[in-house]
Amino acid sequence: MTAAHHHRPIVESAPAHDLRKATWHSEDDTAAFARQLAAQPLLADAFITLHGELGAGKTTLVRHLLRALGVTGRIKSPTYAVVEPHEAQGLAIWHFDFYRFSDPREWEDAGFRDIFAGPGLKLAEWPQKAAALIPPADIAIHIEALDDHERCVTLQAHTARGRQLLHGMDA
Repeated sequence: MTAAHHHRPIVESAPAHDLRKATWHSEDDTAAFARQLAAQPLLADAFITLHGELGAGKTTLVRHLLRALGVTGRIKSPTYAVVEPHEAQGLAIWHFDFYRFSDPREWEDAGFRDIFAGPGLKLAEWPQKAAALIPPADIAIHIEALDDHERCVTLQAHTARGRQLLHGMDA
């Protein structure tokens, strides 16, 4: 038996070009995926949505991604603030958490349209709470907790940028 049989790839290809499925067996797999994603140049202006139940690992993935992009210091969850801005190596990063929204119009009232119209990486947890007011995600990441450590992950590209990002992760 070869090493390939012992170590599954972090991102496994699905038949469609705009869909990938993965199983993350531990937080180390989450961190490895975050490093792969951070290495993609097109990520700089991407919009990524994160879907999953409470405790699925959305914020954990964002923290690993921000670290991989060079963010230092404390990385807080934006659950109460709704948005936490970050900057790394000249890259503006906006981490949103719409969990507490009770009405999608809160997105518009908060002035987020200007942020989404500008440059930078936008990451949004609970995007369904902002409904159709947010732009289409380049990549939607759906995380399902299988147990305390293992996650089933589906990555779906919704834009040309998203397809290019997923394709760039095949290498």
